[in-house]
Amino acid sequence: MVHIGNSWDDVLKDEFTAEYYLKLREFLKQEYSHYRVYPGMYDIFNALKYTPYEKVKAVILGQDPYHGAGQAHGLCFSVKKGVNPPPSLQNIFKELQNDLGIAPPPHGELTSWAEQGVMLLNTTLTVREGKPMSHKGQGWETLTDAIIKKLNEREQPTAFLLWGGHARSKAALITSPQHAVFTAAHPSPLSAYNGFFGCRHFSAANAFLERNGIAPIDWRIE
Repeated sequence: MVHIGNSWDDVLKDEFTAEYYLKLREFLKQEYSHYRVYPGMYDIFNALKYTPYEKVKAVILGQDPYHGAGQAHGLCFSVKKGVNPPPSLQNIFKELQNDLGIAPPPHGELTSWAEQGVMLLNTTLTVREGKPMSHKGQGWETLTDAIIKKLNEREQPTAFLLWGGHARSKAALITSPQHAVFTAAHPSPLSAYNGFFGCRHFSAANAFLERNGIAPIDWRIE
């Protein structure tokens, strides 16, 4: 049984015993035993571990984990210290600098954002090495849709940052009027110039939080 170690255990208890999740679990057992799969098994649920249900202020939604060695560690767009930031993350840092004047940090680990209440969630939480979207359609999307719906149910105003067509499609799950949905192109080099650069989502999210009496995010990474 999955053990997150915080409030998500209770919030998602019905999901982790549902038939779709049990099938997903069997699929993952086969994948991890026969292939190289990212992130490591103990990092799959880091987005939930670092950001308990009641602490979520903002959500950044990714698609599936990085599929190269040593990159993915369970937080969307993030890589551990010592790993070169991939192009999408470099573009996120460029937008952060243009928006808030924060210089690109010395590493690409976004743990400090997660610890402040920024849920860094991929819609698919695992991937086979070198094969992007290889775990799509196996059940992860059902779970992550449930996570978004559970966040939508909360009274606390939450900022949802949806980058790219896949993430934007999840806007339909966010129906409560107290939340804010910010959409833009994906930060990938293929699309960043089509509406990600200049979106100013970091300052917009903070302005939304402050309007609702919620402490803003310190987007600096030390």
